[in-house]
Parts: sequence; structure tokens; C-alpha cells
Amino acid sequence: MLIPTLLALPLLSTAVVHGRHDAHTHIESKRLPTANWFHESDHPVHGLFRRASEDTDGVTYATVGSSEWAAQYPDPWPSNGIDTSKLPAAWVSALNAAVASKTIPDVPIPTIGSDGNPAYPSGQDPTSSDICSGTYQCRVPGDIWDGPDGTVGISFDDGPAGPLCKSISCFISYSILNSRKGTADILTFLAKNNQPVTHFLIGSQIISLADQFTQMYNMSHDIAVHTWSHPYMTTQTNLQVVGELGWTMQLIHNSTGGRIPKYWRPPYGDTDKRVSAIAKEVFGLTTIVWNQDTEDWSLTDTPPGTSAATIQSQMKQWLGGSKSPGLIILEHELSTQSAAAFIAAYPLMVSNGWKVESLVSLVGNNVSYQNAANNFSPVTENDIINAKNDEAQVSAGGSSTTGGSSTASSKSTATGGAGQSEGAKSPGSPTGTSSAPSTSTTGKSSASSRWTTGPTAVLSAAVLFMLWQQ
Repeated sequence: MLIPTLLALPLLSTAVVHGRHDAHTHIESKRLPTANWFHESDHPVHGLFRRASEDTDGVTYATVGSSEWAAQYPDPWPSNGIDTSKLPAAWVSALNAAVASKTIPDVPIPTIGSDGNPAYPSGQDPTSSDICSGTYQCRVPGDIWDGPDGTVGISFDDGPAGPLCKSISCFISYSILNSRKGTADILTFLAKNNQPVTHFLIGSQIISLADQFTQMYNMSHDIAVHTWSHPYMTTQTNLQVVGELGWTMQLIHNSTGGRIPKYWRPPYGDTDKRVSAIAKEVFGLTTIVWNQDTEDWSLTDTPPGTSAATIQSQMKQWLGGSKSPGLIILEHELSTQSAAAFIAAYPLMVSNGWKVESLVSLVGNNVSYQNAANNFSPVTENDIINAKNDEAQVSAGGSSTTGGSSTASSKSTATGGAGQSEGAKSPGSPTGTSSAPSTSTTGKSSASSRWTTGPTAVLSAAVLFMLWQQ
């Protein structure tokens, strides 16, 4: 028969190098009695995303998913990275002010090395207190790696990931190549279990899959930032970092009634003192990484980098072990396989006595945005001024931030774009690795994946699509 023959044809060519990501030393979690874990109304971040008036309430935004809505933002998956010449002046001014005040360290910008990891200039130690690279398991002070004791903070990276669809490009990307309908499967399961989670979303994916974005938002899931095009963030210039974060924040802001995200997660866990400082000083974002990694993104690689059985075994170990620190497990909504791995592990989270919540709601004490408590609370400053955020918890680690100077203009030349980190990407089809290399004997193991499609695969998919349409 034609269909079985076509299905037997190889569709993917993948090269994967795996690394463990849980080798760092856990630090005892402690609650920090700070009064405010939000930005006060006079913080510059509240002026960076104004539209039409000083008060974001009542602003009429373009309909999510419309051509008018999409036209306000960069193209999905820009081949040469973010165009920094088109950044809003307010963002650049905020960056320049932070640089001038020396709150953004002058950390050298790495390039991607032969092992697939960011490589800093010769003589620069990525684990030093001056650099503190998350790729090499150094924890920037203030970045969150661990959850509060006894808790599991649930989150998913790289969404929205697409459903079955009826266009040839969508069909090839989702139905044939990697069964990329993980978001739909996860949302269905979460609805049945009344379980809110955090989605670290890619701006380009929101543009491509607006309906799924709207669905997860309307289901009261927390929305957080995962950049516009999923690059290794430490390889980006200051202006590129601002663009990757800013455009994603602006898109979320204009698509949620004016809510400003409070948290972001760097792709591959790749941040350092410079990148985390830009996120915090320019946009008020707190960086969240993770303390356990399923490597579920590699389930659809050829050959797979892990298996459902391996992930379930890891989950049993983590969820059956110590409850200090709390667990922040890296998971993805990329595929039916990654969704199934989470669904299989969820009963273990509940049965082992963990407090299971949406990650950013958990670490933010039920305040998920900078200017609103949640998806349905009013978007006003007063909502969170009196919020009880004194029990928000972060993981200590690393050394104190060192001063340094750099300028937005001097670092504006592109040194690496989205295509540099994961190979060529097309709208709606990220390769989806968010795994940061963990310290090994060399401290430089890598975890990256690439997929390519040959002409035979494309032809096979096209024939299948036509048959499917009949």
C-alpha cells in the first residue's frame, strides 16, 4: 500500500549530544521577608509599554490573531535575528540609562563554540563571579533555580506548539515531522485536572499560533517570556537581548489587556550577569532556570535522546526524594510525546505529597505579572501594591554582581542570531531544545539538537497530505 510505504521513509536527520543538568549543588531554600516583589508605579518599566494613554485600562488593542495585530511585531523566526534598528526608542533609552548607571556588567559576549556551547574569549572563565554563566551552572544572584521546599512548580517551554492543521506547510511541520501538537494535549489534560501552569512562550510561536495562546490565557495559565526567536542569549548584543525580550513582552502585553510579564526563562538556560541584568534593569523581569531536566525535547529526535520510560524513572526518583529544595523541572509542550511524559508523571506529583502549582504563581506568591495579580484581575497598580509578596522565594547562589561599563551603541553589531543557535527554523517549527549543559568533568557538555528534511521527506509528506485531504 502507498501510505505504509511512505510512512516508512526517513523524515528526520538528527544529531544530538546530551548532557546532564542536575549536577549543581542544591542550596537550602529560605523565604525572604522583602516587602515588594513587584515594580512600584514609578519604575521605568511601566512606561515602556504604554499605548494610547498613561492608563492601560480601556485601551483598544488589535484582535489577537488578526493581520493588524501581527503587523505590529517582527516577522516570526527572523533569519538574521532581531532587527535592532527598529527597537522602540523608550527601550533603547532604558538600556542606555542602565548601562550609564553601571547596573549592567560589562561581560564579554561569547560565540558558539565547536561543542555547541557559548564560548567566552580566551582566558575568560564562564564560572567566574564576573561572568557567572548559567550554561556552566553558575547561578546569578537573584535568578531562580529552586522552588520553595515541598513544592513542584509546573511550567512548559517553547509553546505554543501546533495542532493538526489543513495547510501543507502546517501539516509537514506538525503532523508528519514531530507530531507537534503537545500544547493541545497538555491543555486538554490540564483542563480535566483543573491544574494551572506557567507557559514560557516564544514570541514567534504566539504569532504563528494565536488561537492556542488565547486558549491557554483564557484557561488562567500564567504567561511568561521565552524570547522572540530562541537564541543563546549570551551570544546576543545588548540591543539584541532587549529586542528578544521586549518584543515578546510587548506582544504578551497587547494580547492580554495590558499585562506586563514578570518572569522569563532563557533558552537553554543560557544567561549570565549581563543578560540577567538587562532583563531586570530594563524590563523588570526575573530570570527562572530549573533544577531538574527531563530532556523531553529529544523524544522526537532520530534516534531519540531519551525515552518515556527514562523520564518516568527520573520523575519517580525526583518526586520520591527530598522535598528540599522544591522542584522546578524543565519540560516542553513541543510534541505529543513530551506531553505524554508530563501526563504520566503528574499523578506522582500529587501522590507523593508535593504542593503542585503554576511555577510563576508559586515563586511570586500568586502575583504573576508586574501590574496585575493574574489573568482576570484588574490591570491596575493598586492590585499589587498591597500584595503580600514577602514570602516569595528565590535560590541563593553565585557571587555578588560586579560593576562594569558598556554601551548600547558599542554592542549593537550583531554577533549571532537565532539561526546560529539551533539551525534554520521556520515559523511554527522550533527545534525546541532548552537544555543548559551541566557541569561535568570538563564543565562543558552540550545539549543541542538539529533537524533537517530532505526532498524525499517533503514529497512523502505532500503525498500523505493530499491523501489525507481526500
